[in-house]
Amino acid sequence: MKNNEIQLTAQIAAVPGPEHFTVVQADVEGEVVVRTDYLGLAATYLELMRADCHLPIPAWQPGQRVGVMAIGTVLSSTSPDLREGDLVQSMSGWSTHSAGPAASYVKLDKDAYPDPSYYLGQGPTAYYGMADVAKVGQGDVVFVSGAAGGVGSLAGQIARNLGAKKVIGSAGSQAKTDYLVNELGFDAAFDYHHDPIAALKELAPEGITVFFDTVGGALYDAALEVAAPGARFALCGSLSTQLGDAADRFPEPDREAAQARGVELLPFSCHHTPDQIAAWHQHFSTALGQGRFVYPRTVVETGIDGVPGAFLAMLRGEYRGNVSVRLA
Repeated sequence: MKNNEIQLTAQIAAVPGPEHFTVVQADVEGEVVVRTDYLGLAATYLELMRADCHLPIPAWQPGQRVGVMAIGTVLSSTSPDLREGDLVQSMSGWSTHSAGPAASYVKLDKDAYPDPSYYLGQGPTAYYGMADVAKVGQGDVVFVSGAAGGVGSLAGQIARNLGAKKVIGSAGSQAKTDYLVNELGFDAAFDYHHDPIAALKELAPEGITVFFDTVGGALYDAALEVAAPGARFALCGSLSTQLGDAADRFPEPDREAAQARGVELLPFSCHHTPDQIAAWHQHFSTALGQGRFVYPRTVVETGIDGVPGAFLAMLRGEYRGNVSVRLA
């Protein structure tokens, strides 16, 4: 079986571009052969493309396939565990086909969600951060930065489902803030370009008790300014600085100011255990079935050649919600 895959041409020092990716053709064979239908896209992948990766998993090397989560259909199998036509999930990455032992694939329930792309996305990060790290509950006033993105758009809804009194989001345009309030059920939202400290003081005069941060930078500073004593800051990412060099990408949070305000800083990993993933899908499928969840997503339809371009567009903020590619 012929397979076209995207390999990393060179590790990225600063801003990524098309020159960092190459399409390579290779034969694939194995116990199970799978056609890739959907590929996941997430900002986290950029960090794995850097030599100075700051994640608890190895960085991708030049000449290596971009190995991310994918959903596909079994084309052939000699294993009793998988049959032709089964829907499966694997880390086969940016490729048109994959092959390997049956143990490297997870069979999925075709009827669990309206579309297979619902299995992709960054729900485990959002759920773990809100439920287990920040421990959101009744009475919390929650602020989510980057709330129109793949993690933030889920995190805000999870906070509401866990009993938060008020959920506030920030995004980069009026259209996105309207989307958060009118479609995703946030109580309030503001454009971060316009004085975030003033916006938060107006929207949360009593102070925020939980901050779910995917952005860092000025929004972290604004959250600290309006944090109530004992607030919990779940630190998930730093999108505002992610395109810089290592020193700029991961600025050290002002721990002294946080300590002075009684704020608890809770950084956490986006690399999840099977139990954490299962907990997310339990919450997601139940809430979705009860009409308590909207899944914000963008599905880009393109050939394998267009996947790097879709990834770069996602980093520029051109899509809403969780982004996946449906291979055409």
